[in-house]
Amino acid sequence: MLASFMVFLDTSVVNVSLPYIAGSLSASVDEATWALTSYLAANAVVIPISGWLANYVGRRRLMIWSIATFSVASLLCGVAPTLPTLVFFRVIQGLTGGVMMPLSQAIILESFPPGDRGKAMGFWSVGVVLAPISGPIVGGWLTMEYSWRWVFYINVPVGVLSILLISLHVFDPPYIRRRSERIDYLGMGLLVVGVGALQLLLDKGQEEDWFSSRLIQVCFVLALAGALLFLLRELTTPHPVVELRVFRNRTFATGALFSALLGFMLFGSLMLLPFMLQALLGYTPYAAGLAMAPRGIGSMIVMPFAGIATDRYGNRRLLVAGLVLGAASMFWMSRMSLDAGFWDVFWPQFVQGWAIGLLFIPLTTLTMASLPKEEMGNASSVFNMTRNLGSSMGIAIVSTYLTRSATRHRQLLANHFDLYDPASRATLERLGEAWTRHGADPVDAATRAKTSVAALIAEQAELLSFLDAFQMLGYLFVGMLPLVVLMRRRPGPSASRLG
Repeated sequence: MLASFMVFLDTSVVNVSLPYIAGSLSASVDEATWALTSYLAANAVVIPISGWLANYVGRRRLMIWSIATFSVASLLCGVAPTLPTLVFFRVIQGLTGGVMMPLSQAIILESFPPGDRGKAMGFWSVGVVLAPISGPIVGGWLTMEYSWRWVFYINVPVGVLSILLISLHVFDPPYIRRRSERIDYLGMGLLVVGVGALQLLLDKGQEEDWFSSRLIQVCFVLALAGALLFLLRELTTPHPVVELRVFRNRTFATGALFSALLGFMLFGSLMLLPFMLQALLGYTPYAAGLAMAPRGIGSMIVMPFAGIATDRYGNRRLLVAGLVLGAASMFWMSRMSLDAGFWDVFWPQFVQGWAIGLLFIPLTTLTMASLPKEEMGNASSVFNMTRNLGSSMGIAIVSTYLTRSATRHRQLLANHFDLYDPASRATLERLGEAWTRHGADPVDAATRAKTSVAALIAEQAELLSFLDAFQMLGYLFVGMLPLVVLMRRRPGPSASRLG
């Protein structure tokens, strides 16, 4: 859990520090975002092959090497003198951090009998879910009180403690052994090109105005060609770097799709609310990070109990309850206004935290339940890959939807403000009189009144776009309910193999 917490923390802890990184390293904020993009792209590339790497070099050895390299790279990120140097070490962080989540998940699932897996996943998931929520809080506090460099330094003691505990308590099962089979270099190369280009496309798409940019066009072609050739290669080679035949298992295939959609919605909403609080309600980055705390509190409260309830009442009932609560929280947030206070933000976030706790644990245990132990490593890698890609798509698509929706609402609201309409003219006159009372001459007051109306329209359009996005995510939660039916209630007497 410590290793996974460290990796997930680094996906969000840097966000609030980007302006400070840019200023310190003489770069623009747009250039500084490569410190985040490079990490996510490297992370996405290595996740699918983490199961193969564990079989090739040994899981325990790979975990210790990865944590050690990640910790050293974190230290070097903290002392980086230039932005290119920082980006280089962030790539190393992403490559080594990407293997920790699927490997730690596989270790948890294999170390406990099926009857105790839900309970174990419940306690392990507390740290995993808390990390991306606490990241903005920790990052904002460290940056404001000390320096953005401490955002990276805090990984070092966590990494040392993780290495010590893994060395003492984690051992490879007999079916994890060092192998000397041929390495699928072609498949690995196609994976790097396809997934790396897709991650870059998703991270930079909105910023580059999507397909009007040559960079995005090239990334799209590389992602599509790389993905198709990778699928063809992995399904035909006798030694694939990623075993895709695991999708023959219906429960696993449905669970992987469920995981991608869940990542889409949860990370999409994780981006929406802090942005809304800062853009419309005047929150500082640190205050916006604190406003996300109820989500983490709700998850921390429910997850240990959800693990026990999973073993007692079954996974599918908890999934349905989690989807219903998730939809309710989104629809609740879609009714917020510019007068929203603390409790208006607190309660829907708290309910969403309960939804996360009720979804994350049963989804993982049910998806993996019908697979034999020796396939857990590869299956966990593929499962986490789908969640990672779904999360990236959620952030990209929701941010694009937000921009397009704001433009549409701005046009609709502006069309309803007609200078020949008595109510519109009365509003302008009242605003003009207000500016006159503050010392403006009549011509200047009339101009300022029109500017004030335009600002009000833009503000309301922004609010409506956020509310539309929350509502869209709520309907997606409802639309996922049929997927629960496709997942088998419980594994049979013996887990079916890939074939």
